[in-house]
Amino acid sequence: MDENSSKTYLAVLLQIILVGGVIGAFWQNQWFTGVIVSGILLLTILPNLLAKQLKVKIPAEFQLTIIIFVFASLFLGEIHDYYNKIWWWDIVLHTSSGFLLGIVGFLLVYILNETDQISLHQNTGFNMKPGFVAFFAFSFAVMVGAVWEIFEFVAGIVLDHTMERATFANDGSLPDAILDLIVDCVGALVISLLGYRYLKKPSKPSFLLRLIRKFIQNNPRLFKRL
Repeated sequence: MDENSSKTYLAVLLQIILVGGVIGAFWQNQWFTGVIVSGILLLTILPNLLAKQLKVKIPAEFQLTIIIFVFASLFLGEIHDYYNKIWWWDIVLHTSSGFLLGIVGFLLVYILNETDQISLHQNTGFNMKPGFVAFFAFSFAVMVGAVWEIFEFVAGIVLDHTMERATFANDGSLPDAILDLIVDCVGALVISLLGYRYLKKPSKPSFLLRLIRKFIQNNPRLFKRL
């Protein structure tokens, strides 16, 4: 079994668990939970559907990471209440979202800065300054994190159900939304620094370099000017 196959099998296993959660919820007449878990399952399938629609090939690592994040944040966090059972669950997930959104920010810059030829070993043809690319990736991740916090706040008002979790109990210190934004920034900053290092010294190995190379190799048409 090759590496990509094992990642695909793991992603399918998590989706099977979600299907079991849907069946179990409906079997126990927990209709609301069943609908919510069905929505979570749909979210894990959505990236593949969008990729086919947009004719983009998503590397197995990306797909698995997205599914794990959705599974951990919504299925385990919201449905099974891990946010309240494990105090650091929300912090880890928000930091991870900063990582993921930072990577997405870098890929967006690559696509927007389409070139006639992109070398996988040298920074040829890439005409944006590394500092600007790193700043864009950081800003993109923080912006999406801020928009999500606004969504949580509005959803809490409209649905009369707070999605905000009290990180520190009743002492008035550091509201949950602020802590979430801080850890979002930490995750985004780490990815931005790694990306900056990659653009300055593309020969140095890193996991970010491998992800970017694989995405470029899978989608060469996105990196050629029309």
